[in-house]
Amino acid sequence: MEKTVEDPPTSAVLLDHCHFSQVIFNSVEKFYIPEVDVTCHYTFTQPFIPRRKDWIGIFRVGWKTTHEYYTFMWVNLPIDLNNESAKQQEVQFKAYYLPKDDEYYQFCYVDQDGVVRGASIPFQFRPENEEDILVVTTQGEVEEIQQHNKELCKENQELKDSCVSLQKQNSDMQAELQKKQEELETLRSINKKLERKLKEQDDYWETELLQLKEQNQKMSSENKKMEIRVDQLQAQLSTQEKEMEKLVQGDQEKTEQLEHLKKENDHLFLSLTEQRKDQKKLEQTVEEMKQNETTAMKKQQELMDENFDLLRRLSENKTICNVLQREKERSEGENDVSQESSSPSPLSIKKCPICKADGICDHILEQQQMQALCLNCPICGKTFPTREKQIFEDHVFCHSL
Repeated sequence: MEKTVEDPPTSAVLLDHCHFSQVIFNSVEKFYIPEVDVTCHYTFTQPFIPRRKDWIGIFRVGWKTTHEYYTFMWVNLPIDLNNESAKQQEVQFKAYYLPKDDEYYQFCYVDQDGVVRGASIPFQFRPENEEDILVVTTQGEVEEIQQHNKELCKENQELKDSCVSLQKQNSDMQAELQKKQEELETLRSINKKLERKLKEQDDYWETELLQLKEQNQKMSSENKKMEIRVDQLQAQLSTQEKEMEKLVQGDQEKTEQLEHLKKENDHLFLSLTEQRKDQKKLEQTVEEMKQNETTAMKKQQELMDENFDLLRRLSENKTICNVLQREKERSEGENDVSQESSSPSPLSIKKCPICKADGICDHILEQQQMQALCLNCPICGKTFPTREKQIFEDHVFCHSL
């Protein structure tokens, strides 16, 4: 088999799906001599366009797929297909790579998709006979051979017509196959999606199964705990049943006590009714006392307000009295001093302690105004600004507590 850089493109397409009429092989011999290079002549038909990976292979007659080639050669791409001479091409197979047996072979043109586009008539590789054989036939045999040739030509024409019909059917089948292949690809894509979803679903169910197994183990553990708990409760129930019997016996005694208590309760209910009547009277009395207390509190508040007002007035009067007393003492002191010094003026002259001026000055007037703006506690003598009147009243009230 011929050694090449890479293997030719092949496919598993069967003979029924091949187009044998797009490339025609010319001058194909019935047999070729071994150990001699073989030249293959072929012609492209009008609708066919060759491509770079097309190749011509030698196949043994009876082949099924393009994988079964014996040897091959890459085709030569023509420069201009519109030229008639460019459509006729040839390749040469080296004698070293040719078959050595006397089986029937044929040339096949295969495109780069692995589809056969043309096939030659069968041929053999065998040497020529050394002796020529002379065949003598009679006129009758010649006429019979000619008649047989006519029948063969007619049969050949019918086969050609059948071939054209088969090629048309083949084209239709090829289009249908392409459509089916597209549908198959779509189904494969859908199948892959379904397999992916199925795998995801399997993973999900496996996770759910593991979780259920874990929950089952937990439930089994809890079930055992519950069985132990049931045994404990049954033991407690038997104990409580015994206690219940004791309680039933005690209940009879308590029933008798209850009858006695009911009688006492009736007696107490009568007493309670009388007490409620007395309580209502007391509540009325308390309500009257609360009203009286409220009235008294209001009067007390009014008296306290009057007391504060009186205390404030008393404080003001005491302040004025103190001021007048100090003025009187100062005047008497000044009179004594003036009498001792034999002053000719009969009136007392008051000097300002700041500016030393005789009589009433601005400093004395300002001091008198400041004293008038202050509140002095009549008890402890503490001074409050007039804006803190409430604090002054609370302070004076505290002395009365």
